[in-house]
Amino acid sequence: MSSRETYTQEPADGLLWEVPAAGAARFSWEYDEGRARLLALYQKGKDKQWDATTRIDWGQEVDPLDPLGTPDESTVLYGTPYWDRMSARDRGALRQHFAAWQFSQFLHGEQGAMVCAARITESVPDLDAKFYSATQAMDEARHAEIYSRFLHEKIQLLYPVNDSLRALLGDTLRDARWDMPYLGMQVLIEGLALAAFGMIRDTTTKPLPHQILAYVMQDEARHVAFGRMALRDHYRQLTDAELREREEFVIEGCYLMRDRLRGLEVLENFGIPRAEALELTEQSEFLHLFRKLLFSRIVPCVKDIGLWGPRLRRAYADLGVLDLGDAELDTLMAQDEELAEQLDARRFAAEEAARTAEIAATVAEGAAED
Repeated sequence: MSSRETYTQEPADGLLWEVPAAGAARFSWEYDEGRARLLALYQKGKDKQWDATTRIDWGQEVDPLDPLGTPDESTVLYGTPYWDRMSARDRGALRQHFAAWQFSQFLHGEQGAMVCAARITESVPDLDAKFYSATQAMDEARHAEIYSRFLHEKIQLLYPVNDSLRALLGDTLRDARWDMPYLGMQVLIEGLALAAFGMIRDTTTKPLPHQILAYVMQDEARHVAFGRMALRDHYRQLTDAELREREEFVIEGCYLMRDRLRGLEVLENFGIPRAEALELTEQSEFLHLFRKLLFSRIVPCVKDIGLWGPRLRRAYADLGVLDLGDAELDTLMAQDEELAEQLDARRFAAEEAARTAEIAATVAEGAAED
C-alpha cells in the first residue's frame, strides 16, 4: 500500500521535498590520528548495530483506536465540551489520530536525522567524526524503517510533516557551516525527540510501542553524546560573535519546537477551528507539563557545549525551562541505555526458558516411548 493512501492528507508539495544543498564536502587525508572519545563512540556504534526485523516482536497486537494505552487525561480535548459530546468510537479515533500525528513527526524527524548524519559525514573536517556519523546514518535509517512500519501496519494512518519541524529541518540543511547539522539535528531535533520518546515510553501500557521506543532511545543516547563531544570541542575555538550566531539559531529553533507540539492538525481534522484549537492547547495543563519535560534534554546539552549567553538564558526563562540547565544529562542517557538492555535480558530469559521447556518435553516424550 502506498503512503499516499495512508496520509490523512497529501503533503502540500507532494511526496518529494527538495532542499538546496549548501557548503563544501570535506576530505581528510589524516588517517592515523583521532580523538579517543570519538573513536570509542564509533566502536560502540558498530557494536550496537541491530536488526529491527528480528529484535522487535512485530507479532504483538495493537488496537488502532488505542495504540498507546495512555490516559485520556493526556488528550488536549479531555474535559472540554468537545470530549463530552464524543462517542466511544470518536474518542478512539481521536486517540488513533494523535498517536499517528506523534509517530509521523518521529518518522519525518528520523528521516531528517538520516539526511543530516549523511551531511555531517560529508562536511565535517575530522575523520573520526566522519566514521561515527556514518554509523549514525545507519541508525537513523533503521529508526525511520521502524516508525514507518509501526504507522503503516499498526496505526494505519500517517500525518504530513509539521510546519515547524519542516522549517527547522530546512534551516539546518540550508546552512553552509559544517557544525549546523550537528546543532540543529543532534541538539535540538534529536534532543526534543528523545524527551518525547521517553515520555511515551514511560507512560504507554502497550508492549510494542514501549519496546520500539526503548530500543530507538538506546541508539539516540549515543547520537546526543556524539553531538556534545564534537560541538564542545569546536565551540571552544569560536569568537563571541560566532557563538552568538549559534545561540540565535538555538533560540529560533526552540520556539519552533515549542510550537510544533500542539497537534493542531489533529484538532482541525476533528472540526475544531484553528483559532479555537490554539486556545485549547494553550489552556491544556498536560501540554504545559509536556512542553517543559520536552526541553529536559535540550537545555543541559546547550549549556554543556558552551552556548549560554544572556539572550539565550532570557529565552529559556521565557519558555519556563531555564532551571533545566543543571539537569544531569549523562544520568538520563545512561538510564535510556539500561532500559533497553533490561528489555533484551527479559527477552533472552524468556527464549531460554522456552528452549529449556522444549528440550524437557522432548526428553519426556522419548522416555515415554521407551
